[in-house]
Amino acid sequence: MKRKINNIISVVFSLIRFLLIKIFHRDRFKFYFIERFSPNTDIYFLGKGSIILGKKVRAHSKVRLRVVGTGKIMIGDNTSINYGCMLTARNLIKIGKGVEFGPNVLIYDHDHDFRAPGGLKANKYKSGEVIIGDNSWIGAGTIILKNTYIGKNCVVGAGCVISGTFPDNTLIVQKRETTIKNIEITVVR
Repeated sequence: MKRKINNIISVVFSLIRFLLIKIFHRDRFKFYFIERFSPNTDIYFLGKGSIILGKKVRAHSKVRLRVVGTGKIMIGDNTSINYGCMLTARNLIKIGKGVEFGPNVLIYDHDHDFRAPGGLKANKYKSGEVIIGDNSWIGAGTIILKNTYIGKNCVVGAGCVISGTFPDNTLIVQKRETTIKNIEITVVR
C-alpha cells in the first residue's frame, strides 16, 4: 500500500514539476501526462538543448538528465532509469523503448579534448552519439561513452566501460581478472 501511495505522489509531483519546466523551456521539453520521476531527480538545461520523454518513463532517486549547448536526450516509452544514473548530452543520447538501467549507469556523448590548446581548462569537447536499442538492459555501474551504438535486446554486464557498435541480441561483458600478491611490510617502531 505504501509503495502505491509513493508512486501516486511521484506521478503527481512529476506532472506539476514537468509543467513548470515546460513553461520555461517550451518545445525543448516534451513529456506525456503520466511519468514517474522521483522528487530527487535533476533535469538540467545548460543551453538550448532538448529532452523528450516517451510514455511512462520512470526515474528513481538521484537520476540526472543534463543537456548542454544544443544536446538532445530522447527516451522511449516504458524505460526505467534506476538510482544514481546520469545522462549528459552535448549532441545526442537516444534510448529506445522498454530499456532498463541498473543503478549508477553513466552515459556521456562527449569527451574532453585534452589536446586542445589550453588543455582541459579550454573546455573543448569531442562529441558523438549514444544510441541504445529497444528492450535492452544496462547493468549497474556501466559507463557508456560517445559513439556507442547498442542494438535491440542487448544486455550489458555490470561495470562495463563501453564504446563502439554492438549488434542486436548480444551480451556485452568485460572480463576482469583479480590478481592477488603477497606483500611484505616492514613495521618501524
